[in-house]
Amino acid sequence: MTFMASAQETAAQPAAPKVGLRERKKIQTRQAIRRAAYRLFEERGYEATHVDRIAEAADVSPSTVFRYFPTKEDIVLTDEYDALLEAGLRARPADETVAESLRHVAVESLRHIAGEERAELVQRVRLIREVPAIRGRTAENAARHTELIGTVLAERTGRPADDLEVRVIASAVLAALQEALLRWVADGQRDDLEELVNRTMDVLARGLRL
Repeated sequence: MTFMASAQETAAQPAAPKVGLRERKKIQTRQAIRRAAYRLFEERGYEATHVDRIAEAADVSPSTVFRYFPTKEDIVLTDEYDALLEAGLRARPADETVAESLRHVAVESLRHIAGEERAELVQRVRLIREVPAIRGRTAENAARHTELIGTVLAERTGRPADDLEVRVIASAVLAALQEALLRWVADGQRDDLEELVNRTMDVLARGLRL
């Protein structure tokens, strides 16, 4: 998801499930490819940056890039944040409202990213705004995150995973947070991101009333 943080490290959030050496190496390779790609996107532009050049910059083969990211758009839209999102939601108190649990996880995640990976986050959101091919793939990416959030919310509430209300809540939260990030970047990051996210969650919590 565009707003989650590294699955291995953050003191601000519940620890993500430990992963083995093999998985850690996979994560490191994905991160190396992504960082190389972002550097090249910044220097050359997205369209002018080809996968073979990304592979060279990341010191891997083009086939390795495609093994981790089937398309160039996936380099921007795929991340290691799902495990942390899931762990964060599962760690919230069972008697806490869904809105408050989602607010807490979103704010803590964005606080970490804005501190550790701010430049990459800004570039990622800009690419989503400006590149039609990436923007077109965001729906597919959002569907995956909706499934993940919906599964956890369903477990918390004892509802089936395909419950309409569960999926509406999961979809609404993801769409609202993406809109907050798009606004933040479009305004030159003048607003405090944490405050902006809290305002966004307030809109959802009060029932979409203006």
